[in-house]
Amino acid sequence: MPKKLIIASTSTIHGSGYLEYLLPALKILYETASTIIFIPYARPGGISHDQYTEIAAKAFHKIGKTIIGLHTFKNPIEAIENAEGIFTGGGNTFVLVHQLYKTEVLPTLRKKIFEGTPYLGTSAGSNICGLTMQTTNDMPIVYPPSFKTLGVIPFNINPHYLDPITGSTHMGETREMRIKEFHAYNQIPVVGLREGSWLDVQDKTITLKGAPTARVFEKDKNPYEIEEGSVLDF
Repeated sequence: MPKKLIIASTSTIHGSGYLEYLLPALKILYETASTIIFIPYARPGGISHDQYTEIAAKAFHKIGKTIIGLHTFKNPIEAIENAEGIFTGGGNTFVLVHQLYKTEVLPTLRKKIFEGTPYLGTSAGSNICGLTMQTTNDMPIVYPPSFKTLGVIPFNINPHYLDPITGSTHMGETREMRIKEFHAYNQIPVVGLREGSWLDVQDKTITLKGAPTARVFEKDKNPYEIEEGSVLDF
């Protein structure tokens, strides 16, 4: 079966509830699934797995879907193997990847996605769809065994991409500068997803959705913008 993913910059846009802006797309993504396995490992703000799962469950209840936290299973690999649908929430990418390696579910998760199990990732859950997690914005508060992630798309994601603010007195690096630093050592293309945009993946076709444009970075090239409806093909 073809891959079916939504890779979103964020779970929540300004003035909207958790996942609210994505619900119409999620109805389509998960039309064949009644129960969705939620991976809460990224723990935004350090909240518990139970608290995070409850937040996700309330959102998915609006489209008639049941959420079960992966942390509640004695055998997480088996839970992923039997999943009708999967959602990985945002938070800290280092924490998420560390736990995915610790529980040894990463290979099974990758296999399920390639078999066509519908998958949603937001923020950190989007970062792991790329070849590596090295373009995350997060603090390295734990140390995963590897930066290698799912590799279900042929590039990396930078979620929550921010443009330089005209007139700002901030003297630190811009997001664009950080990605340029990444390309001093790596060849992997990077897609900067602004808030409210997402990638719709249907097998090998990857289409930008949502209102904002996205910014694309390739080594030794000038960054460029792509519009909604653009197909990404590296």
